[in-house]
Amino acid sequence: MAGAEGRRPIVVGVDPDPVKRLALAWATDEADRRHLPLRLVHAQGVPTGGYRSGETRPSWEEWNQALHELGDQVLTEAVAFVRSRRPEVEVSTLLAEGEPAWVLRQEARGAALVVVGSWHLSRRREMSSSSVILPLTAHAPCPVAVVPEPEHAAQQPAYFVVGVDGSPHAAAAVDVAFEEAALRGAHLRALYVWHPPLLGVLDEDAAVRECRRVLSETVGGRTATYPDVELHHEVVRGHPVQVLAEASEHALGLVVGTRGRGGFTGMLLGSVGQGVLHHAGCPVITVPA
Repeated sequence: MAGAEGRRPIVVGVDPDPVKRLALAWATDEADRRHLPLRLVHAQGVPTGGYRSGETRPSWEEWNQALHELGDQVLTEAVAFVRSRRPEVEVSTLLAEGEPAWVLRQEARGAALVVVGSWHLSRRREMSSSSVILPLTAHAPCPVAVVPEPEHAAQQPAYFVVGVDGSPHAAAAVDVAFEEAALRGAHLRALYVWHPPLLGVLDEDAAVRECRRVLSETVGGRTATYPDVELHHEVVRGHPVQVLAEASEHALGLVVGTRGRGGFTGMLLGSVGQGVLHHAGCPVITVPA
């Protein structure tokens, strides 16, 4: 993300609930680390007065005005939170009418990173959260960080985890993972998860050696650029979602590509990406190729 990002902002979707501040806090700290501006976006998924008939327009306009006033209050409180946490971060706001996923995808076109929150408190809340997260992570042209509530405990020494499978998306994810680890002075654990096919393979040892070769080639070129990042890489047998979720349980974050090898072109997001978004307890950063 460095270099090419210039002064593109970090965009964060602001939740109207003032208790839900982990994504905003994460985005604020990230903007401070990267010396980038922070753009706070609150989207109201309601139609405007133009969608209603003339007979109902006055009451609709009153309701619409009330929603705008509430949105302004949400953003004002969010700005105050950011300035109290990181006073040096440059902040701008956007109150938009439209579905949150669509608004954030539009904002992602000019962003270095988009940050959203995720909740696992109830099935209804999870479905509502997924209606924003899945289309956003699948189509955003920049990395998307999904920060879960409630906060999880990170282990020391601090580390990031990145999934590698030899695809262009995974290579881009490795670049982001190295940079994130370097910004925080953290270690990096790169994993190639080998999932044996149902019918098995003729030579399992050869298959694992090929995985190790791909993994070494993928991460090898980045170590010179980030010499201070302590790298650990290994091939692990198992299901990618389960292995990555368990490996990142106490990590600062997990980085994956939006689509790996063998993905179906009709899918919104690769199956591994979807899986870790649902099961990982740490922030997950999805990276397009």
